[in-house]
Amino acid sequence: MMPLRPVGTNTIYRMPTGGPEIHDLPVVKGNGVCVSRWEPTPAELAILLAGGCVELAVMGEQPPVSLRAVPAAEG
Repeated sequence: MMPLRPVGTNTIYRMPTGGPEIHDLPVVKGNGVCVSRWEPTPAELAILLAGGCVELAVMGEQPPVSLRAVPAAEG
């Protein structure tokens, strides 16, 4: 998945050098919540359409999270 830059981005979490799958993360941060947007690669989209699922990995301890699908126009 590739992180997108959501409308209203006001923070970018800079990732340390670590590997090809680690990217900076633009977020909209406010009221104790950070919202990021992600776009699947064509290969990932094919996996999802074939019944695959989304896996979430968090560095450090696991905070409460929420995942949902939104139209591209909202991003």
